[in-house]
Amino acid sequence: MELLGGLYQGDYWFARFLIQRAIGLVYLIAFINALNQFIPLLGEKGLLPLPNYLERMAFRKKPSLFHWHYSDRFFKGVVWTGIILSMVAVSGLSDTGPFWLSMIIWLSLWVLYMSVVNTGIIFYGFGWESMLLEAGFYMTFLGPLHWAAPVLVIWMIRWMLFRVEFGAGLIKIRGDQCWRDLTCLNYHHETQPMPNPVSWFAHNLPEWFHKSETFFNHAIQLVIIWGLFFPQPVASVAACLIIFSQGYLMITGNYSWLNFLTIILAFSGFSDEIIRSVFGLLPPAAAELPLSFEIVVILLALLIIYLSIAPVKNMWSKRQKMNFSFNNIHLVNTYGAFGSVTKKRYEIIIEGTRDDTLTDDTTWETYSFKGKPGKPDEKPPQISPYHLRLDWQMWFAAMSASPQRHPWFRPLIKKLLQNDEAILSLLSGNPFPDRPPKHIRAQLYHYTFTTPNERKVSGRWWNREFVSEYMPAVPG
Repeated sequence: MELLGGLYQGDYWFARFLIQRAIGLVYLIAFINALNQFIPLLGEKGLLPLPNYLERMAFRKKPSLFHWHYSDRFFKGVVWTGIILSMVAVSGLSDTGPFWLSMIIWLSLWVLYMSVVNTGIIFYGFGWESMLLEAGFYMTFLGPLHWAAPVLVIWMIRWMLFRVEFGAGLIKIRGDQCWRDLTCLNYHHETQPMPNPVSWFAHNLPEWFHKSETFFNHAIQLVIIWGLFFPQPVASVAACLIIFSQGYLMITGNYSWLNFLTIILAFSGFSDEIIRSVFGLLPPAAAELPLSFEIVVILLALLIIYLSIAPVKNMWSKRQKMNFSFNNIHLVNTYGAFGSVTKKRYEIIIEGTRDDTLTDDTTWETYSFKGKPGKPDEKPPQISPYHLRLDWQMWFAAMSASPQRHPWFRPLIKKLLQNDEAILSLLSGNPFPDRPPKHIRAQLYHYTFTTPNERKVSGRWWNREFVSEYMPAVPG
């Protein structure tokens, strides 16, 4: 098996170390996120109660531990197990025992988080959920640190990174005209789902800079990404440019762990020789892979090749799907985002009043969210790699003229009328801490970033203009 050893294990010890520890950290963030938000959104008394969903959804379509049993208490047990195993993975304790212990820990993390994602309905319908599951599955087969890194698995990770970037590039070029004329970033910093403080500065940069941003994005996603398949040092140079691109996206927006996870995948481009030549570090001695493990990795590679057929067809299709999984276990998915860019930003502002009778003189007080824009003088927060699921859904809801298409919205209003503690934990401010409001309404506003002069004079980050009533006042 000398030939197999040369083919399937090689000088990627540092890449494997960085990838495994960082994926463990993303798992930890994801499980903490679920612990804080899942029950208010989807628990037994959530906005979209999960038991109702499980009654009509078959296990084969959405595999999950919760098909056998769901209660909020059981959910917490599952998530706390995920948190503990994530910390074990991050700390490296999973590598201190036999190889099968490492495999069981990583496979358990995958099963536990897939159970959450597959029952998360719209609140978990984001591409980075599938990204974490696919990447997390590969961690099972990277092996413990005292073994040589299996190169085939490193190539699987590069193939995943290619699908993430190239799929995103294709969906843009095929989508909105503004991507082709390099003007999308004239709008996107302002209209993205969750701006951060740097978004304001980026939006106010000159148009030539926005066109340069867009061109660089296309160059990375459509051209540079191919460098991953070239010998060193080309693969490492491509990985560096991808990391730079994703780092820029991280500091100009809040996209949960999407950019962080993409950077992690890019570590697969760095060989030990590159690490040694740049940093002077030498990897520790590692044992050769056992024959049985090599065979498992080869079988996995064959499975990945087979599962790649549908994503490849999708990438070349004129009707390319975005962030789609072709199987119910989220392996070898297709990725891509923002094929179209919204040109105007609308925000739903939820207001309540203590008045029993509504008049023109009624005083309305505003509910504040943790991430989405509200008061014009509030600075956009830095949230990622954390994810505010209700805030993101509010961004989607503002694109429609009424709450009818969003079945979670009226239950949200109902719970606010009751001062529901679980839902209020997802908000940053409750203007009615002592007793619930008598009425609640929702108003739709058009938001734009202030100019530097406007902000200098007023201190505001946003200008806003009333558009229409989104939901008429309802009594408590």
